[in-house]
Amino acid sequence: MKWLDKDVLYTVIFGTETPAGRRFDIGLIIVILLSIGVLLLDSMGPVRARYGSLLYGLEWGFTLLFTLEYGLRVYCAQSRAAYVRSFYGVIDLLAVLPTYLAIFIPGASFLMMVRLLRVLRIFRVLKLMRYVNEANTLLRSLNQSRRKILVFFSTLFILVTLFGSLLYVVEGPENGFTSIPTSIYWAIVTITTVGFGDITPQTPLGRAIAAVTMLMGYAIIAVPTGIITAELGREMRREQDLRHCPQCDKGGHDRDARFCKHCGGEMEPTQGA
Repeated sequence: MKWLDKDVLYTVIFGTETPAGRRFDIGLIIVILLSIGVLLLDSMGPVRARYGSLLYGLEWGFTLLFTLEYGLRVYCAQSRAAYVRSFYGVIDLLAVLPTYLAIFIPGASFLMMVRLLRVLRIFRVLKLMRYVNEANTLLRSLNQSRRKILVFFSTLFILVTLFGSLLYVVEGPENGFTSIPTSIYWAIVTITTVGFGDITPQTPLGRAIAAVTMLMGYAIIAVPTGIITAELGREMRREQDLRHCPQCDKGGHDRDARFCKHCGGEMEPTQGA
């Protein structure tokens, strides 16, 4: 049969250039999202009590479908070992294992949330791989600012330890600050402006320290943002400087620029643009 031909299956299952390949991947993404929806509904007690049998049947249906798809991928892959060891190969296998493991290990079925990772295939289907360059720019910016961020978090750790220790001394166990680690926990949720309210200072001095901690939290939020933004700006300017017009040899062009902003000459296309 034509559809059992390995080359045909490979073109449909692994390729996105043909209409059949695009339909297959889009259909697969829809099925993955539906299976995640079934899993979410199954985690809701009232829904599970009323539709438990239906959800169980649907889950096994999805699992058998994904098992068949994984088998076909292994069957038609140009290099089976390479596919099985690849990122998508491992994810495809993990997408079907939890249902079978749930037979022996109750609760293992909720590991099927890993199926959501398979939606990453949409980057292939919708031709979004050209945005990888932008992602690489962001990663380079984070890498360049890693030391500044490390210094920032080290300083932040010292601050929360200091404020936590102060509150432990001022408030004491009678007001919920039973230990320095507990007080540091309070300082972290306060300085990050989360404020769960499970531990609150009761004395005037403790509340004054808490007020300073809260105000400092608002100021601290802007620090890592500024660090990363500055590095991102430098990285973008560096990329612009690397693009030179072949006509006038002037730089400073955006990566996706098609014409020179100085002489109007046509720019050479960049990879992924």
